Amino acid sequence: MTNIKAVIMDEAAINRALKRIAHEIIEHNRGTESLALVGIKRRGVPLAKIISNNIFEIESVEIPVGILDITFYRDDLSNIDPMPRLNATEIPFPVIDKKIILVDDVLYTGRTVRAAIDAIFSLGRPAAIQLAILIDRGHRELPIRADYVGKNIPTSQNELIAVNLPEFDQKTSVEIHDIGLDSHD
Repeated sequence: MTNIKAVIMDEAAINRALKRIAHEIIEHNRGTESLALVGIKRRGVPLAKIISNNIFEIESVEIPVGILDITFYRDDLSNIDPMPRLNATEIPFPVIDKKIILVDDVLYTGRTVRAAIDAIFSLGRPAAIQLAILIDRGHRELPIRADYVGKNIPTSQNELIAVNLPEFDQKTSVEIHDIGLDSHD
């Protein structure tokens, strides 16, 4: 059981961060040519869709959104489930020569992102892979950093960042919880 220590972002703050990330993606890539967003299951998917919609509002260009399941690319697969199930990866575009923007909710150890990069390369060789994260909480175990960050929230390893989205939680917020245990992404 966890205790909520604080609500770090409300719905308005999340929406502002995702709009800023959309602007930064456009600016960094000098437009939208060859861009594609790939949400890491689960919470990265709705975030990628929101960023795509924001880019459409800014540039009037639809950026394709893919869904990536990293289950079989995790380095801890044997520890989490003796019979893992593959959820649907849906990449409705070729990744070859695309600028892929991976999208996830929280960046912690970097292991999820490493698995996502492996999964993308199994589909082809993109021109580039960039990373958009709503929350960067620190504690990296791998040399991975986000290109676009909604908010940096330094945490202890006894804390958990909960990103609540309507698709899963019937509310929109980012909370910090005290769990009293170590947790890994």
